[in-house]
Amino acid sequence: MGDQNSHPKLSVPHATHMTPSVCVCLVCVYFLLLSPVQGASHLYPIFILDPWFTASGTVGTNRMRFLLQSLEDLDQSLRHRGSRLIVLRGNPQEVLPRVLSDWGITHLCFESDTEPYAKTRDAAAKTLCTELGVQVISSVSHTLYDPADIVAKNGGKPPLTMQSFVKVCDSLGPPLPPAVDPPMNIPGPAPGTPHVEYTTTKGGDSCLTWGKVPSLSDIGYEEPKDSREVSPFEGGETAALARLADMMSNHSWVCQFEKPMTDPSAFIKPSTTVLSPYLKFGCLSPRLFHARLLDIYRAANGKHAQPPVSLRGQLLWREHFTVCGAYIPNFDRMEGNPICKQVPWLTGPVAEHRLQAWAQGKTGYPWIDAIMTQLKTWGWIHHLARHSVACFLTRGDLWVSWEEGRDVFDKLLLDADWSLNNANWMWLSASAFFNTYFRVYSPVAFGKKYDPTGKYVRHFLPVLRDVPDKYIYEPWLMPLDVQKRVHCIIGKDYPSPIVDHAVVHKENIGKMAAAYKASKAISAGNDGDKKKKRGKPAAGKKTKEESEEEEEEEEDSGEETTTTKRPKKK
Repeated sequence: MGDQNSHPKLSVPHATHMTPSVCVCLVCVYFLLLSPVQGASHLYPIFILDPWFTASGTVGTNRMRFLLQSLEDLDQSLRHRGSRLIVLRGNPQEVLPRVLSDWGITHLCFESDTEPYAKTRDAAAKTLCTELGVQVISSVSHTLYDPADIVAKNGGKPPLTMQSFVKVCDSLGPPLPPAVDPPMNIPGPAPGTPHVEYTTTKGGDSCLTWGKVPSLSDIGYEEPKDSREVSPFEGGETAALARLADMMSNHSWVCQFEKPMTDPSAFIKPSTTVLSPYLKFGCLSPRLFHARLLDIYRAANGKHAQPPVSLRGQLLWREHFTVCGAYIPNFDRMEGNPICKQVPWLTGPVAEHRLQAWAQGKTGYPWIDAIMTQLKTWGWIHHLARHSVACFLTRGDLWVSWEEGRDVFDKLLLDADWSLNNANWMWLSASAFFNTYFRVYSPVAFGKKYDPTGKYVRHFLPVLRDVPDKYIYEPWLMPLDVQKRVHCIIGKDYPSPIVDHAVVHKENIGKMAAAYKASKAISAGNDGDKKKKRGKPAAGKKTKEESEEEEEEEEDSGEETTTTKRPKKK
């Protein structure tokens, strides 16, 4: 099967020798997938609201709203084609036996997923189908390439640098083109299918709806009382394609786009595409996005930015980290993760206090607090803003584990993706992928570079609205009479700095140096035999992988950093 185009995720495989069938198109939590079997007599498009996500408290309100909006949009697309979406609630392993048997299903179609929970869930579904005599059709459409093909082409292991990843992709040739548009008429469920209205059950029992997609309150979420806490980004394919068309209409911008050069303080009109939530939820096909990009690049006769910083580069980063997440053990944790540096992060009450202050936007550093407030209220922040707050929480200032920050992002981000979120947090904490740990984002200078008058800070932190420009990033420097005049007493109306950046970032660089030294010693002990066989690099020379990592860091950083010299080797 080819790519499932942006939702309504309808594509028809070129199946042969297939008798009229009854097909269920299963969509579990991440993607809105419909893949009807050619010649099916009835098609049941279903989406399962899995309590693994809805009842765990790990999915924030903005992301759940985005999902429900996407389901509504999918339902409307299906209705225009003579069908409709069926929403089920419950554990997929309990829901599927019921519908497969009750509806006389012969084929089950769903998208291949690489995340650990999804692998377990999907394996159980396949086992169930085998027992019931139901044929399974599972396609790869979340990515440009099949991750298994990337790994096979790379000798059975995932490429760990972008340079090596791009080389593997190039050797595989271009990805499959986007699927053709779905048919205008889709065979609906069988006549007489029970019409059961959606009901909410505290125990999470399976419920079938033959009516509208549930609301937030139906599944136990509360709508924010403050409209400022509602994300401005609407879910669904309709919104995705409109945003894609708008972005692609400016060919010059597309060709010149270099992500490190974009502005993290731009919020009225973000300086990047904000297409990541739509890619994450399957509202936009990565292959469609990629194909549109290549059309524009070809028209420019090669005069365009290149990966890793170009728009195509952003799709390849997504691809790269998905492959790493699928094949690297314990990718979501430090311990037992073969690529992750073992760093003695702070634990206990002090770490918890720092984590909560950071998550709630109360660190006393306006640039950091404004970003975290935007994240909490909008569910999205610019990638360089993510760099700032992630560095601040981990190696830069607070010395809190990247796993803690990852969990906050996983709950609040609209585009939270298991592989990408883990990879980016390892990168920004200098635990993996990125090794120049001595380059630290300044929580003052970096924001000031883009927004010297603090428009971004004033918008998301109204308490600082009247602070003079010269103090907007360092309000603790305001004289007391100025604090009184602008109604912002530091330590009362706005917190004092949680740490002294000028002091702690230098201490933390020393800690990272020690962690790297310890990690190198462990690695040398474990790989001694391998090094003997292939020969050690000459003194002072870096391995090929280390050189590639540092080159990528230079190209993708876009940083205004605190000036700190690299510790000398002893």
